[in-house]
Amino acid sequence: MRLVKYLFALWAGLLVYVLLAVIFGPHGFISYNQLEREKEKLEANILSLRQINRELEDSVNSLLYDRDVLALYAREQGYARVEERFIRIVGLGVNSNSRISAGDPFFAAEPEYTDGRLLRILAFSTGLTILLCMALFDFLRYLKES
Repeated sequence: MRLVKYLFALWAGLLVYVLLAVIFGPHGFISYNQLEREKEKLEANILSLRQINRELEDSVNSLLYDRDVLALYAREQGYARVEERFIRIVGLGVNSNSRISAGDPFFAAEPEYTDGRLLRILAFSTGLTILLCMALFDFLRYLKES
């Protein structure tokens, strides 16, 4: 019967390790939820990049096939036809309004988790504490019976 009590300390330490690893470990619930949030952010970023890509494709198509848009864009860049003349005012930007942004870079955050070494130390400490408590109670019972 005494051996079972001491094996309980081993199982308790193992249970503590498994619970801590499932909750706080590198593959635990907390890091999984953080990765899910990062996945949602990345999917939203992909959708915005697709929208920007569609707008850029529309802009390219209009520059390739629509002469009026091409002429307007050329005038924004400072070009003119032979019979036209420009008066430049110094200090004003030539292309002050950019039409479409190419998107912002997006970096995924690393998941935060508790190191496995710390989890093993906590589990070992718990098992050792239970083992010492059981040994102390057995020793006190032995002294009481003697």
